[in-house]
Amino acid sequence: MEKKHTWGSFLEFPLPGRLSKPRGTGLTMVMDKGLGLEASRDLLETAGNYVDYLKLGFGTSAFYSEELLRKKIALARSYSVNIYPGGTFLEVAILQKKVNQFLSRANQLGFRTLEVSDGTIELPPKSRREIIKQARMSGFEVITEVGKKDPRDRVSSESIIWLIQEDLESGANKVIIEARESGTGIGCFDAKGQLIQEEFETILRKCILPDKILWEAPLKNQQTELILRLGPNVNLGNVATTEVLALEALRVGLRGDTLRAALEQVREMQLTI
Repeated sequence: MEKKHTWGSFLEFPLPGRLSKPRGTGLTMVMDKGLGLEASRDLLETAGNYVDYLKLGFGTSAFYSEELLRKKIALARSYSVNIYPGGTFLEVAILQKKVNQFLSRANQLGFRTLEVSDGTIELPPKSRREIIKQARMSGFEVITEVGKKDPRDRVSSESIIWLIQEDLESGANKVIIEARESGTGIGCFDAKGQLIQEEFETILRKCILPDKILWEAPLKNQQTELILRLGPNVNLGNVATTEVLALEALRVGLRGDTLRAALEQVREMQLTI
């Protein structure tokens, strides 16, 4: 359901249809690389209505004191934000054969969402399925990630499509398509951060549940193109903590990039009348 904004009903968003929380699509995942408690509070007070997931990037959650980490988890959950440790941290647990201990500790600390990935390690499909199912049975919402972090290990679009389907059948709630923090030379983006049209179109055409995909898109041009192609309720991730409201403005047509598109839509409608 779309809610009215602070300025009231006399101004409408140029791009209509943006969903409010709680929502199953139009999700925004924010990358947190080490905000303290007060900075986290500032972020959530300012932009909590527009954040669905807060990822404590890579292994950064290991460096908080237990007291601080518990407070941060509780704070995020009080704003209806799903907070979770980065997938690389679980990859370390997989390498050390300590998945059971990892799940138990994550539960004790208060996490209710986990990311399963193999961006750096090699994880056989059978093991990946078992870990997803084990995490779900332990009570976690599971987000998986497909793709490799090193451009030299680029994964084909066919492999990505197959893995998305496998993960969803294994119980994953959402599947992230890897783009890292840079958004360049990885996933569906080329070395300049531009969308690789053929790969993107192939994934869209062959993926039976596109709303289950969360596109990592840290750069404004990537966010803009995905919004223009898939609408204001596309799922976007790896958004910087300082860019949440800027992204929301893109989603509803309050920045020039998407406002122009909204004006063009109006002109086209007028021409057809």
